[in-house]
Amino acid sequence: MILDKLENANLYKGIHPGIEKALNYIESTNFNDLPIGKHEIEGIDLFVIFKEYETKPVDGNLLESHREYIDVQYMVEGVERMGVTMHTGQVPKKEYDAVDDYMLFDEPYDIVTVNKGMFAIFFPDDIHMPDITTGEPSSVKKAVFKVKIRHS
Repeated sequence: MILDKLENANLYKGIHPGIEKALNYIESTNFNDLPIGKHEIEGIDLFVIFKEYETKPVDGNLLESHREYIDVQYMVEGVERMGVTMHTGQVPKKEYDAVDDYMLFDEPYDIVTVNKGMFAIFFPDDIHMPDITTGEPSSVKKAVFKVKIRHS
């Protein structure tokens, strides 16, 4: 997992070409002009889901991980907490769903806070739970980029 401010994005652009494209998209996009929803950048290899929602308490929610995509989550407005732990052989509570590229885990995790202007990058070994409230539910706008690990 990588957690940083957008002004440090150049430090991470050499990791994967899709991550670089996602970070460049963030830097060059006025999200006030982007409609809520899914937007293809490079078909299934790179797309963004622009979301607006209320953060929520954990309340028994499960952590997720992916196999085919890296998540680049950019906080456009608001603040939320995210749970995260490393995949070290834990058995998923919900087995891998190949169609939607996720599996769910019920594991102990650490909490990070993601403020406006920050991004988190989650790799397949990063089990994560976004959308957590910092206390009371609050409004958030977030861009979630899906970066395909292997190009089709």
